[in-house]
Amino acid sequence: MLSLKQIHPAPGRDVSAADAYARPDGVARHVCVNMVSSVDGAATIEGRVGALTGPADQELLGILRSLSDVLLVGAATVRAEGYGPVVTMPELAERRRTAGQEPAPRLAMLTRALDLDLASRAFTAAVARPVLITTERAAPERLAAARAVADVVIAGEESVDLRTALDVLADRGLPRILSEGGPRVLAQLFSDDLVDELCLAISPVVVSGAGQRIMSGPALPQPVPMRLAAAFEEDGFLFTRYLRSPRE
Repeated sequence: MLSLKQIHPAPGRDVSAADAYARPDGVARHVCVNMVSSVDGAATIEGRVGALTGPADQELLGILRSLSDVLLVGAATVRAEGYGPVVTMPELAERRRTAGQEPAPRLAMLTRALDLDLASRAFTAAVARPVLITTERAAPERLAAARAVADVVIAGEESVDLRTALDVLADRGLPRILSEGGPRVLAQLFSDDLVDELCLAISPVVVSGAGQRIMSGPALPQPVPMRLAAAFEEDGFLFTRYLRSPRE
């Protein structure tokens, strides 16, 4: 299991990543977003995240997924990254059982028109039935096909209402929500003041160019205050945990 060298708040300690990133218990809903960027702020290289990641980052990704109830991802990210089934790391299976969680996290996809490959491994090989969160604009024939392979939630008319979507997930016993974006989804989550925690990994590369940032959307009406709760180093990566500052 991944061990990280802690930088903040107690420098020099080696800590278990699973313990350091443990999800909170007894909350009605907790939304964590996990993203990676280059040192100079790029969220992708040639449109993909993969070139930014490394072994430690990938293992931490697996840990965060394994500790969560549901993984929330936009349809564009599912298509670009070729998402498959979400699985639990074997080392964390007992922790999930003890916490009363399902054997594996659910995969929840945000899609206005259900324009996803319903025959992909994200559906056919899923350990737990996926959730498709869509809108009233989805075509009836696509709705019928989607309901054959996933639980379908209608949340919004023209675009997905994220607050409604998150409330539905929490009401279904999935309060520990992890999102991996993409950048548009993350921007909307922050715009709607729905993010409790940001886990940002800084990859030890410089990209330059005009690549995507971790958020892509209109400027927020005002900056969202975050506080650094913890920082770790491993494999040249800087792993940070920011928590939403108390709302005034």
